[in-house]
Amino acid sequence: MNAPVAAQRTKGPIVWLDMDQRELDDAYDQTKYAANMQQVGRRRALLSEWARTRLGEPQRFAYGSKPIEGLDVYKTDKPNAPIMVFIHGGAWRNGNAHDNAYAAEMYVKAGAHYVVLDFDSVVDVGGDLMVMADQVRRGVAWVYNNADKFGGDRNRLYVSGHSSGGHLCGVVVTTDWRKYGLPADCLKGGVLCSGMYDLAPVRLSARSNYVKFTDEIVEELSSQRHLDRLQCPIIVAHGTLETPEFQRQARDFYAAVKAAGKPVTFLVGEAYNHFEMSETTASPYGLVGYEVLRMMRLAG
Repeated sequence: MNAPVAAQRTKGPIVWLDMDQRELDDAYDQTKYAANMQQVGRRRALLSEWARTRLGEPQRFAYGSKPIEGLDVYKTDKPNAPIMVFIHGGAWRNGNAHDNAYAAEMYVKAGAHYVVLDFDSVVDVGGDLMVMADQVRRGVAWVYNNADKFGGDRNRLYVSGHSSGGHLCGVVVTTDWRKYGLPADCLKGGVLCSGMYDLAPVRLSARSNYVKFTDEIVEELSSQRHLDRLQCPIIVAHGTLETPEFQRQARDFYAAVKAAGKPVTFLVGEAYNHFEMSETTASPYGLVGYEVLRMMRLAG
């Protein structure tokens, strides 16, 4: 007896590029392309716990008045050391600093302080991404203004992010820091891994069910539209097993930065999915980790 043939799906009206609504929704849903999401998340949480076991608990500081507006500092023993600030991902609605310390040991052992930000979930702020963008900007500004409290060198301040944290990192590196009372070139480098840099197609996807996209949000928080504000070298990375839109977003952003004449390094993780790419940021031998340490002049 022959096996039944699956019914072919009829493609619906085109919504974005050559995709209909279902295809676009899937292209912004990592679970459709990474079946091991839960396993990798568990690994990252365990790696974070092991890092604390070896490094000790981080120093906790508040950068704002809300309880969530805090940051964890994993200190190196090197004096006046450079600083890496990390912005975690989680589709803008999940994640915390505690479970995103998996790269702390790499930076601390290399001679840098590692700072992980906490901030609201977009669900907790009524779907308003502007609140989250303001929080991460204020968190970075606090680190710059208070680096001496943990022995950091504010003149060697770097930022990084993965997934929705990669998006927010893009927002951070294209911020006009003079509005926050900081030098325009206060950041010395950025690492944008598996992020989104133009929110127009994201607005059309199922993510609009929990993010209240507006014209202002799409314009202001699409880093690709503000490359005139980019004042530091950046690394842009994606994996070949990520969704087609996350790959395209990275390619297009890299091309735009390069066309603007700004320093940019493009990394493609062969055979890595979205979540596995984050693990390459936590090893001095990983695809992203190796290049980041070179950027920070911490690698031999």
